[in-house]
This record gives sequence, structure tokens and C-alpha cells, in this order.
Amino acid sequence: MSIKLRELIRNVRACKTAAEERAVIAKECAECRTAFKSKDDQYRHRNVAKLLYIHMLGYPTHFGQMESLKLIASPKYPEKRIGYLGLMVLLDERQKVLMLVTNSLKTDLHNPNPFISGLALCALGNISSNDIARDLSNEVEKKMHDPNPYIKKKAALCALRIIRKCPDLIEDFINGATAMLSDKNHAVLLTAITLLIEMTKLDTKTINTFRKLVPNIVRMLKNLITAGYVAEYDVVGITDPFLQIRIIQLLRLLGTGDASASEQMNDILAQVSINTEPTKVPGNAILYENVMCIMSIEAEGGLRVLAINILGRFLLNRDNNIRYVALNTLCKVVNRDTQAIQRHRNTIVDCLKDPDISIRRRALDLIYALVTKNNVKALVKELLNYLSLTSGDEEFKKDLTDKICSVVERFAPSRKWHIDTMISVLATAGNLTSPNVPTDLILLISQSKDLYAYVVHKLFHSLKKKKFNQLPLLHVGLWAIGEYGDMLSTAQGAERANSSDDKAKFELVPEVKVLDTVQSIMKSPHSSTLTKEYVLNCLVKLTSRYTDEKVLERSRSLIGTYRTSIHPELQQRSCEYAALTTPKLATVFKTKVLGRMPIPKTKEKKRRRRKRAKQIKLLPLMKKRMKKMMERKMKKKLPLLLFHRRKIL
Repeated sequence: MSIKLRELIRNVRACKTAAEERAVIAKECAECRTAFKSKDDQYRHRNVAKLLYIHMLGYPTHFGQMESLKLIASPKYPEKRIGYLGLMVLLDERQKVLMLVTNSLKTDLHNPNPFISGLALCALGNISSNDIARDLSNEVEKKMHDPNPYIKKKAALCALRIIRKCPDLIEDFINGATAMLSDKNHAVLLTAITLLIEMTKLDTKTINTFRKLVPNIVRMLKNLITAGYVAEYDVVGITDPFLQIRIIQLLRLLGTGDASASEQMNDILAQVSINTEPTKVPGNAILYENVMCIMSIEAEGGLRVLAINILGRFLLNRDNNIRYVALNTLCKVVNRDTQAIQRHRNTIVDCLKDPDISIRRRALDLIYALVTKNNVKALVKELLNYLSLTSGDEEFKKDLTDKICSVVERFAPSRKWHIDTMISVLATAGNLTSPNVPTDLILLISQSKDLYAYVVHKLFHSLKKKKFNQLPLLHVGLWAIGEYGDMLSTAQGAERANSSDDKAKFELVPEVKVLDTVQSIMKSPHSSTLTKEYVLNCLVKLTSRYTDEKVLERSRSLIGTYRTSIHPELQQRSCEYAALTTPKLATVFKTKVLGRMPIPKTKEKKRRRRKRAKQIKLLPLMKKRMKKMMERKMKKKLPLLLFHRRKIL
């Protein structure tokens, strides 16, 4: 006689090695096979139960699938229960054996015993294939009108599986689902509303039909809010939060894009926002769904402000999960009501100091979305302060730096502020900035003629602070000194620099001090090969800017430093620049080769030109002209080609 399930579990747990466990399982599987072959009906349900346990351990049990079907055909409820359990665990919808159970399912659906009928509905809702769903959909629809709430809820869940498999059968279940909304049992209501939500998602045409039910659904939600203490449905002082959440989700789907339906649910959503307890997890779940509903429908302005304030309270919560949900939701709804979110700006910025990296990233995304022309100065200042205080986590600092640069480029109120901010970013983040940031800053400086003196003075003083480890700032500073170094050492340049900024008090910088700074950068251990190339460019440019013979002689000697360098680029530049600065060639190339670089054209101007060309349809004309030119060239070349071909032949 085979052992009981308890004994099998005890034997498996007593095994000390995997080999012992496999031996126990193999022995028991062999005994089960022998019992199945001998057609021993007395212990069939026990053997199938043991196979379910063996299947849970990960061992093959395919040989017991047919035994589950035999148990389903048994008239006894205990055997049916094990049979249906085996059917749902050991089989799936892809197996052809499942078609054999269709008649048994249909018979059990009509069984007067609600528990047997419930077993059939449960199995049908778990493993039904397309064919079985189509064959038994009528029986399931009839069960949705059954007076027993136990059968009703299982029929609704089974209908959920059927419409997912066969969306064209949705119309067959609309009447049954709407009729279930009048039931007083909360389990039936919950399954009915879940079915309605799935219908609206699978077929958008049903939304217009279900919008007529909005008053009834609103009344249902109001009854839940105003209901007193009911022990059966109470969860930490809140009446059936699961049902409330599902109702609000359905209202969100029905109210999206419809003003009349949204107007009907405005009052009840406001009541939910005010009356729900925000200190408990179920209450927070309801409030979250309520906020999502308000921001999705055509709600009033005051109601949207109330929803944003709820998310603001979430940001002050100690639980990181709730704070993350609040930030994530604010990122989704930021375009709906930006002004209301701006009131919580300080709280959002404080989230950047959170130790959790996920919260910091979501806060950064939200701040990036909140920036406008009116608040760009304040927000960028706060972000720069945070960037200077934060330490470690280079990946986040790099992301933060990229966001700051992008925001400054989009919303800069003036070029001076733009340049000042970018210099601050390079001084703070430096090596974490993208490679295109210093290039864009150089382009911006070259286009600001009235700020040349101010920029070169500001960059020179930044370099004097010995920030030689910030290579991007170093490169921009060396470029500016090379181009506009004469403005550092003239009274006129200092006046222009001071006139550009009332607070600044720039003084004349002697040519020797400028050269000392450049030389210290050259000898710095932080200087890379690229930095040394910038140094050589700066020095050769300064030879055409300065007139002091001692300074010029010293510059020439510094330029020749890398004549024997192992880096080909440095060696080539050093030799060529040394040749250019000789007295014979200096007078010839002083203004032509070593003069100031012309102002480059930006990519934006090129893009605008392309857009204009497309608008006035110049591109098609240009293509036609190019075609004609190519044809003419080919006609000219064709006789020559034929001549050469004949010659070869």
C-alpha cells in the first residue's frame, strides 16, 4: 500500500543530500505508476496529491495527467477537488489532452452543488484555451446571473479569462457584468468592476456604454465612504479599500476625455481626497488612485490643486516607497498643472539629498521638467549648490551636470548669465561634464563680442585658484587667454570687464603673471596631452598679443619645450610653432595665422536654414539642378569613355 502525503513530505525533509532526495522521489514515482497501472481507484486521489507535491519540487510528473482527468469524472467531491487541482497544476492550455475535459467541465457547471460548480469555474478561469472558452462561454454567462454570490464572483473571474482569450466575445458578457453591479455582496462587486475595467481596456467602444453607469458607480463609492464600521470589510479603519481602489480605477477610464462624466464624479473624488486617512497604507493606496483619476479626467482646477497637494504630503512621508511613488506621479502629471507643482519645489529639491539613489534620480527628472524662464536662475543656483556639496556617486553627479547644462542652454535669460553658470559648472563638476560642454561654451564666448574682456578676466581668476584638476575649465580658460589675452593687460580691457558686471572689480594683470599661470598649468601633474596642446596654442597666440621682449622670449622658449616629446602631436606643434615665432616669420604671420579666430556659425543657424529651405521648397529644386548638372557631366564624359573603350578593343 502506498504511503500518505504526510509521510512522503517527512521522508523528503529527512534527506541530507540531493541524491537521497532523488532516490526517495524515484521510488515513490515508481509506486504511483504501479498503482495507476493496477487501476487502484481507492488511493488514486492520494497518489495524485503526492504527484502535485513532487511537481512542486521540480520533478517530472507527466505520467499522472490522465489520472487527474479520471478523478474529475468521479462523482465524489473530495476526488473531484484533487482532480481539478491536478488539472490546473499539471496541465496548461497548450496541451491537447485538455480537450478531453471539456464535457466534464460542462457537466460540472450545471451541477446543483455550488462547490462542484465553483471548481469547474475555477479550472476554466485558470487553464481554458481559445476553443474551450468559445465552447463554454454561454454556460459561464448564465452563471453570472446565478443567485448564489459564490458562483457569481467565480463566473465573473472566469469571464475575465474568456474575454482575454477571445476579445470578440466581450458583448456577450456586458449585460451580466452590469447586472452584477446591483448586488450587495462586496466580492461580487469587486469582480464585476474588475471585469468592466478589462472590457474597457480590450474594447474602447464599450466605454460609451459604461458611461451611463457613472451615477450608479459614484453612488456605490459614496456608500463605501459614508458607511460606518463593518467588521467584515474593515481594514485598519477603512471600509473595503480594495473595492474603493477598483471603483476609482473604473471612474478614471470612464472620465478620461469626457466632460459630462468627469463633472459627475468631481464631488465624490473631492470627498475621497478629504475623508481618507493618509497615515495608513490602505489610505495612501486609495489617495494615490484618486490622484491619478483626478489628473486623468477633465477635473476642475481646484480639484487638481488638491491632488497635487496630496502628492506634496507624500513627499514629506518617511517611507521611501511612498516618496518615490509621489515623485514618479508628479513626473507623469507635470504637464497638466505646473503651477501647482511649483509650490512644492523646495520639497522636491530636498529629495536630492536623500540617500536613496532612485529617489534622487526621480527628483532630478522632476526638477528638470519644472524649469521655466521665470525660475531658471533660482533652480539652477540650488542645483549648483547641491552639486558642490554632494560627494561620491559619480554617475549621479554626471547625470546632474548634464541636466544643468541642458537647462541652462534652453532657458538662459542672458548670455552673460549663461557663460557665468557654465563656468561655475566646469569649476564644480569639471571632468564629469560631457565632451561637448567646453566646445559649446567656447562657441558661445566667441559669439559674445561685448563680453570678451569680462570672460577672459573671469576665467583667468578661476585658473588662478589652482583648479588644474578640472580639465574642461582649464581648456576653456587657455583658449580664452590665447584669443583675448591682450585684454587682461590693458586698461581698456579692465574697464570693459568691469562695465559688464557692476559687482566685479577686475584689475590689470601684468603679462608676466599671465605667462606664469600658463607655465604652471604646463608643469602641473594633472595636465593631460590635450591640455598641453591647448597650452602650446595659447603660448603661440600670446606671442602676437604681447609686445614685451622678455615675455616674448620666454614664450618662445616654453613653446620649444616639447620638441623632443614622445607624443607626435606635441612634438609637431612645438616645432611648427617655434618656427612661426622666429623674428623673420613673426611679422608676416602675426595677423594672418595667429590672429583671432573668426566667429563660427552655430548648428542652430544651419538647422533654421534647412527648415526655411524645406518650407519654401528649395530642396526639390536643388535636387533637380544637381541631377541636370550630373547629366551634363556624364554627357561630356561619355564620348571619352567610348573612345577609350574602342581603343582597348
